[in-house]
Amino acid sequence: MRIDLFLKQSRIVKRRTLAKQMCNDGFVFLNDSKAKAQSNVKVNDIITIYFPSKKVVYKVLGLPEKVINKSQSPLLYDILSEEFYEK
Repeated sequence: MRIDLFLKQSRIVKRRTLAKQMCNDGFVFLNDSKAKAQSNVKVNDIITIYFPSKKVVYKVLGLPEKVINKSQSPLLYDILSEEFYEK
């Protein structure tokens, strides 16, 4: 599954176009390498995302085979760490 689609379906990022833009701008890393929007995600991969106010590290626990509802999306990943930036 493409990383931009995974970020959207897991609801980490609200829109696929935003996920794609974040990947292309270098804010998303897959297993410590810059991720392109078309990069493939597998179970147990580590995704690091640099948001404007924080850095979050996720571990992929599952990949959806179809569109899932909002209550099931947190089952796709585990948050390993969350680091807020100081102002």
